[in-house]
Amino acid sequence: MNSCLLVVDLQNDYFPGGRMTLVGIEEAAGHARMLLGEFRKRHLPVIHVRHLSVHPGATFFLPDTDGAEINPAAAPWEGETTVVKNFPNSFRATPLLDLLQAQNIDRLVICGAMSHMCIDATTRAAFDLGFTCVVVADACATKDLTFGGRTVTAAEVHTSFMAALSGIYARVVPTAEVMAGLGD
Repeated sequence: MNSCLLVVDLQNDYFPGGRMTLVGIEEAAGHARMLLGEFRKRHLPVIHVRHLSVHPGATFFLPDTDGAEINPAAAPWEGETTVVKNFPNSFRATPLLDLLQAQNIDRLVICGAMSHMCIDATTRAAFDLGFTCVVVADACATKDLTFGGRTVTAAEVHTSFMAALSGIYARVVPTAEVMAGLGD
């Protein structure tokens, strides 16, 4: 299979000091950095996805702010493609599908943030478009959510979304398994 690493929304606003710090973002970014290193070493394609919030009332990933920039932990190298999106689904109103098709990519290795939002939306869309998807669970992060007056911890949110994607939509695995299987 022709694999591409898709690094979604590892932007400054999700890191400490940003406008929406995620639980475990630094650990997830560390795993993403390992994946980036391995894909680069093997000269495999990497695409970075960067969200810009353009809807009224947006509070983070605002255009022309440091928070909207990709964090140095996962910064693109020269020659790596960055796709800018405005919706959770990285394919919606972006050139991502065309870029992947032009490179004959049929397997996406997906990591980034947030597990319950852009990782979920992008993975489901990729599956619907015919891609084989691998979600790297320990290279993704999210935040606590509230529902029905109850706080759902980031760990519970992450686990629930990884479980929901696992099987039908994606193979959900740790970084070490992806790194070991890149020669396949």
